[in-house]
Amino acid sequence: MKKAMTLVGVSAAIRAVEEEIDHAARCDAKVLITGESGVGKEIVARLIHDGSARTRGPLITINCAGFPDSLLESELFGHVKGSFTDAHRDKRGWLEAANSGTIFMDEVGEMSLRMQALLLRFLESGEIQRVGSDRKLPPVDVRVITATHRRLVEHIADKTFREDLYYRLNVVHIEVPPLRERREDVVVLLNHFLHMFCDAYQLPVPEVTPDAVNALTAYPWPGNVRELRNVAERLALRCREGRISLDMLPIEITRERRAPVASAAAVVVPSGSQMILDRILNDGASFWSEVYEPFMARDLTRHDVRELVRLGLEHTRGNYKLLVAYFNMPPEDYKKFLNFLRKYQCHVPFQRFRMMPATPLKRDSKLATA
Repeated sequence: MKKAMTLVGVSAAIRAVEEEIDHAARCDAKVLITGESGVGKEIVARLIHDGSARTRGPLITINCAGFPDSLLESELFGHVKGSFTDAHRDKRGWLEAANSGTIFMDEVGEMSLRMQALLLRFLESGEIQRVGSDRKLPPVDVRVITATHRRLVEHIADKTFREDLYYRLNVVHIEVPPLRERREDVVVLLNHFLHMFCDAYQLPVPEVTPDAVNALTAYPWPGNVRELRNVAERLALRCREGRISLDMLPIEITRERRAPVASAAAVVVPSGSQMILDRILNDGASFWSEVYEPFMARDLTRHDVRELVRLGLEHTRGNYKLLVAYFNMPPEDYKKFLNFLRKYQCHVPFQRFRMMPATPLKRDSKLATA
């Protein structure tokens, strides 16, 4: 029997989100879910679907940031045999597969303007035209739920997101707050994940010492619930004495605790991309393990990768070959790195960085010999 999914937490913010989910599940309106990466937007979408009249129909999930533009169109609308090189047979798209159910489109803000126009056409008519076909298929009955970590109103202002599409999608709006704004949920979530992983690995559930609880609660969690889940799995596997103490916590959490205490107004939470860059530069982690693998697993968005590349190019003054060394990749990975960035539209133009002064970092000596 399928285990019921639920939001874990005791905060008033989570109770408010649950109320919005309940309202959304009672209707068939389009839903836009917003919030930072890792807050649990997909769980919200699944709860809406499971609580709706469409629960017996399929729930199809697509991450718009994980596909190049041409492939996204084919996956979404389908294609006919011979429409492109690898189209060996007719293939229905996810919108057809979601008929009588729900499609959840994560990171819809990553769509190109062309794909936005195609989605808008579908929302207006319900009709699908497969790539390479000259005829339209009969309308399908699909509920559309979308999500993004972007502030779409700002992207409407700079003409990178269509205003008409925004108002089509934003019928019901659910904002999922970041974990740092609901710190009372940290311990509840940690215990939930510890029990889940200890059960999966057949390990005893450890006790968490008060010092460790205080550090975990004080940490700003830039990766939100996803980051906490990963930390919980790591702790469950490492704990051998039945207790999770302060010195067992990841260095980024204890480093945060040792930092000088500043006023609330002065606290600046580092971005997820900046923290990944810090791990690459200071801990010797590789781009392939820290960025490529999470991106392919949908834990990072195209925006996250672009931001990381932008930060790196600031330090290398736009030099991609130096960036390969900076990101702890061997020189022979240069073409592979560029091909990945271009394939997934994560490439950042280097020209504007050439006039910037180089930013000194701990590993400038490595770059000098690269």
